Amino acid sequence: MTVNELPGGAYRVGDLTLARFGYGAMQLAGPGVFGPPEDRGGAVAVLRTAIEMGIRHIDTADFYGPYVTNEIIREALAPYPDDLRIVTKVGARRDERGGWLPARTPGELVQQVHDNLRRLGLDALDVVNLRVGGLDSPVPGSIAEQFGALAELREQGLIRHLGLSTVDADQVAEARSIAPVVCVQNFYNLANRQDDALVDSTARQGIAYVPYWPLGGMSPLQSDTLRKVATRLDGTPMSVALAWLLQRSPNLLLIPGTSSTEHLRENIAGAALDLPADAVAELDALGEAK
Repeated sequence: MTVNELPGGAYRVGDLTLARFGYGAMQLAGPGVFGPPEDRGGAVAVLRTAIEMGIRHIDTADFYGPYVTNEIIREALAPYPDDLRIVTKVGARRDERGGWLPARTPGELVQQVHDNLRRLGLDALDVVNLRVGGLDSPVPGSIAEQFGALAELREQGLIRHLGLSTVDADQVAEARSIAPVVCVQNFYNLANRQDDALVDSTARQGIAYVPYWPLGGMSPLQSDTLRKVATRLDGTPMSVALAWLLQRSPNLLLIPGTSSTEHLRENIAGAALDLPADAVAELDALGEAK
């Protein structure tokens, strides 16, 4: 299987091509994305299976673990395939109990870039996303100083492309006035549609939009409707949710995560599901259901 045979094919942003179906490595760490996994060999196997199945877009962060996920990626995949694109994030750190803390001073961001380079064993990072907001929503305000620090590293050749995570439209516009933005990674799914306008505007601007948490934040009513649609289509709720995202807009890129090779294969197969018009209409309505 190649990138173009994966669900959705590929999306090109300037001189960067990213597979629309990628893999999110967050779940390779231990419980709560903290500490090592119980089965490190299994984590390595998931990554190698992803590559064998044609995935060439891996999303990670050095604060997953912390450090653990990047170290497993290097163990499993280095030397990396020439066409593999590793996308990482900066802007957070973990405390001794696994809590998530902001770390967005210019000095902290520079250090995190170097930490990602060292642990992944790379001379330059394909894409670095500046994470700004909380778990599921942006925090308004200027990001010029932080994004400017990353733009300087891009000029130095340590970063090839820049992206943003958990941001609003004003922050995207501010960042674009400083340096090119290739992707936006925000919380978005068929039931949580606050970013509908941003999905459409990034599509017009030729920016990839990477939704995370495809089943997150759903009410019992929304979850029940999704299950019924999935049963009718002989699929799983995850497969239907992923397929809906791929059909929502051509600039949407998926990074579902799993620590299971079986679920990885299921996700790839399920995302190729062709949703009929009546199912799409029913799923679209979930954005208004409570």
